[in-house]
Amino acid sequence: MKAFDLTGKKAFVTGASRGIGRAIALGFAEAGADVALVSRSAESLAEVAKEVEAYGRQAAVIPCDVLERDSIPAAVQSGIDALGHLDIVVNNAGGSNFLVEFKDLRLSGWDKLLRLNLDSAMAVSHAVADHLLSRGGGSLINVASVAAKGAPFLAAYAAAKAGVVALTKSLAVEWASRGVRVNCLCPGWTATDMNRNLWQNPHDTTVATVPMARWGKAEEMAGPAVFLASDAAAYMTGQVLFVDGGLTATS
Repeated sequence: MKAFDLTGKKAFVTGASRGIGRAIALGFAEAGADVALVSRSAESLAEVAKEVEAYGRQAAVIPCDVLERDSIPAAVQSGIDALGHLDIVVNNAGGSNFLVEFKDLRLSGWDKLLRLNLDSAMAVSHAVADHLLSRGGGSLINVASVAAKGAPFLAAYAAAKAGVVALTKSLAVEWASRGVRVNCLCPGWTATDMNRNLWQNPHDTTVATVPMARWGKAEEMAGPAVFLASDAAAYMTGQVLFVDGGLTATS
């Protein structure tokens, strides 16, 4: 369907070296977009770049640690310089690599997860704002999580992702009249390298309450992201799209 075609579009994806970010970047390339790939590891990004180029699209490798806020404006400018402009920006970088009861949470851990999951999305959005608004169009997609509704033992991650949802809605209203759409993709419990210790554990109960009774796949987040980036979602802004196997339908 032509409405889902991204031919000629230029995308900027953080956390693109693996997992959901990689799947989204490849989904964009398959739909016709050139992609600026952003992550800490240039080596890992180079592998993804080869996959993007296999679709006949341009790939730009941009090493950047989103925890280093001062490096983000330069990374955004590198994406603009490499591709000519940006139409689509995906704030995907994030995650949490620990479960802990809140009373035992180290405050340094709280700070790091908010910086990684919320502050990075804010900083990229801030750095690209003038570019998108001056062009009078574009799609900003923030990747949050089903954890934004609350998640025991993931308090810092959940709070950060809830902040991403609020940021999304705030920017959507501010920028709607300027032609820039801002939406939020909320994956459910998705099997990635980061949580391999859970989904490979036969005794894990993480997805026990998921109606589809399984972990999601990173590739299953690509289609919804293409939708949000495309003209098929032209009248959609400020929305939170849960792709979670039915989990939020039960609450």
